[in-house]
Amino acid sequence: MQPARRYRPEIQGLRALACALVVVYHVWLDRISGGVDVFFLLSGFLITGQLVRASLRGRIGYREFWGRMIKRLFPAALVVLLVTAGLSVLLLPQGRWLQTIREVVASALYVENWRLTFDAADYFAQHNEASVVQHFWSLAIQGQFYVVWPLLIGGVALLARRRLRTAVVAALLVIFAASLAYSVWLTAADQPLAYFNSLTRVWEFALGGLLALVIDQVALPRLLRIALGWIGVAGLVACGLVFQVGTQFPGYVALWPTLSAAVVITAGATGTAVGADRLLSSRPLAYLGNLSYSLYLWHWPVLVFYLVARGRVEVGPAGGAVVVGTALVLSAATYHLVEKPVRESRIGVRTRWGAYRFAALAMAPVLVAAVAWQVAGDHLIRSRTITAADADHPGALALTGGFTYQGKPNPPLAPSFLAVGEDFAWIDNCEDSPRGAELSVCTSTTEGPPDKRIVIVGDSHPTQFIAALLPVAEQRNWELIVLSRGGCPFSVDSEIEPDNVECKNWNAAAADEILDLRPDAVITTATRDVRVGVDENTPPGFVAQWWKLDSENIPIVAVRDNPRYDTSPSACVEALGRDAPDCATPRADLYAADAPYHHLDDLPQNVSFVDLSDYYCTPEICPPVLGNVLVYLDNNHVTATYLSTMATIFATAMDSALGWDEPDPPAPA
Repeated sequence: MQPARRYRPEIQGLRALACALVVVYHVWLDRISGGVDVFFLLSGFLITGQLVRASLRGRIGYREFWGRMIKRLFPAALVVLLVTAGLSVLLLPQGRWLQTIREVVASALYVENWRLTFDAADYFAQHNEASVVQHFWSLAIQGQFYVVWPLLIGGVALLARRRLRTAVVAALLVIFAASLAYSVWLTAADQPLAYFNSLTRVWEFALGGLLALVIDQVALPRLLRIALGWIGVAGLVACGLVFQVGTQFPGYVALWPTLSAAVVITAGATGTAVGADRLLSSRPLAYLGNLSYSLYLWHWPVLVFYLVARGRVEVGPAGGAVVVGTALVLSAATYHLVEKPVRESRIGVRTRWGAYRFAALAMAPVLVAAVAWQVAGDHLIRSRTITAADADHPGALALTGGFTYQGKPNPPLAPSFLAVGEDFAWIDNCEDSPRGAELSVCTSTTEGPPDKRIVIVGDSHPTQFIAALLPVAEQRNWELIVLSRGGCPFSVDSEIEPDNVECKNWNAAAADEILDLRPDAVITTATRDVRVGVDENTPPGFVAQWWKLDSENIPIVAVRDNPRYDTSPSACVEALGRDAPDCATPRADLYAADAPYHHLDDLPQNVSFVDLSDYYCTPEICPPVLGNVLVYLDNNHVTATYLSTMATIFATAMDSALGWDEPDPPAPA
């Protein structure tokens, strides 16, 4: 049997190895290493042992325990957040400010993992487009663990009274099995959600806790422990190369790094010069272990800021060395000047609640800075907000025949770069349909009974037409009814994900809802995939859905889709200027001379087509700015601001398509 040891230097080396893998894989390999899972296991191993020993002595000192955690975690994290917020104002494009503010606050409050889940963030996007604080998701989960775990162990101790260790082992086995099963299921069903979900990670802490409770009863021959130590280290190093951690974790695949770390801990001290513990206990790795927390905190913002400042998507070998070197210097400074002094101070020792007062004082600058940043941003947004075309911002009207610009020379673009990424259109008055299928019905208000009822149906592209139609609806007393689901065009099929059963069910429910509503007109998209390469098409599923409505003589206005790009044209404008040639795309690269629906033979009589491509593009190019208005909020959605300038154009084109008695739309220039 291995002798029980209060201090295990190889664990500090294991922490250093895990952090080094995170940094190396992020910076040079553009992959995820699985090192974060090792942190979770180590936290479970160390904290569970502490709590059980405290329970066996009589009680868990919750105030003291959480006070120590505050002194350990808060100082470095809040310093990094405060510096990151300041650098974000200087270096990040304004279009990323609002999301960064939200995430800074969420990170300070240890809920960043849920913030990312709520925002459906892509953790695996290009690093230069990633959030500068998204790596705080793992710290958020650890912070939540430090709150819940003492209560769990204390509850088991209260119920068990005797045979505490056995009771805790039983509880952790149940938690391990339930969390791992949930993790496997959710990873298969929705991997991005599973990645950030606290409940899919609990089993990793539980595994560490189980290891802490049984390791002293494990007796292994020295040669086997030597072999196990190196097998565990090799498993950790290889994990990110063997698996696509970014798309397969957590699930059962996360057993690889956690079990590898568990094997290293089980191997323990071999007392030989050839054991892995000799390397892990060495002074360089022990020191790197001391820096590991700060290094993890610093490496990600340094990497993202480097890429943004250099305008790159990869750092390269030399750039990576600069990033890692800078992060190491900042980590050492943070450890010696912030982490260590606070941890060794008398804070929380002289007075009972000193650590908690310290937490409030330390968190205040971050939250105050975030609020001030938000207030300044809101002021900038309001200064660039237009509700309809004005003299300075004619938008789409600048492309109509006979237009003469009468505004100021070179006014600021609208919306502001700060707000452009969130310039979506919506209607707030929504109710879930009794048909289920996650069908929500959103309805605008009218003065008394509506004169006409117009349904907007499909994915986020036709939903943006709200911005163009709402002013007309208010003027003409129309009721707009919006049936919208992101990534789900109005079709009998699931066009974006062929096997998406939820999308197909939603479309079937939306069609039935429209048949019951019997509106005066339905507005949806006529085409999709307007991309470089002239891939625009009208899917058969679109046509089949139109035929369903034709059976009840419900008129459809099918609108030709707007272009999609690889990157955001508005971001290009912010970086290079409104007239930069690289921000515009030749029209011929996106649109064919004739829309694809003109080449279809079997079309129902209830469909009329509206082609707005002349208001997204000139005859030669599709620019990112028209009439001093930013056209795109991202790489494929037209801004609500730009569509609001198209209100008269859109409404009169629709009137013409339906044969309603309204004026003809302005002709394109």
